[in-house]
Amino acid sequence: MAEEAFREGLRGVLEKEMGFKVERWRTYDEAGKVFGYPSEVEVDVAIKDEKLILIEVSSHMKASDIYQFKRKADLYEEKTGRKPDRLIAVTPYIDEKAIEASKRLGIEVYTKV
Repeated sequence: MAEEAFREGLRGVLEKEMGFKVERWRTYDEAGKVFGYPSEVEVDVAIKDEKLILIEVSSHMKASDIYQFKRKADLYEEKTGRKPDRLIAVTPYIDEKAIEASKRLGIEVYTKV
């Protein structure tokens, strides 16, 4: 519940203060590229002036969550034909290995470590 409240707060700031359009993108991953089996996949998308940002919000992130977010971004690009300009992870708690993984994958992390 706190995660959803934070997500809504972030949505409000991005939309009202920064002029982004924020939406939740959902698709079905038939090939199981994200989770290893066919499943529903969702990610937050922020768009402004053709700039596309994918945002993952979580209460705690491990390295596996960072890699999973990257697979979501790859699936988004494959299904929509649009490459995100930025990938952003927002979390109050993140493991050291997740920070290392995010640097390798070019994912920006916003946290208090």
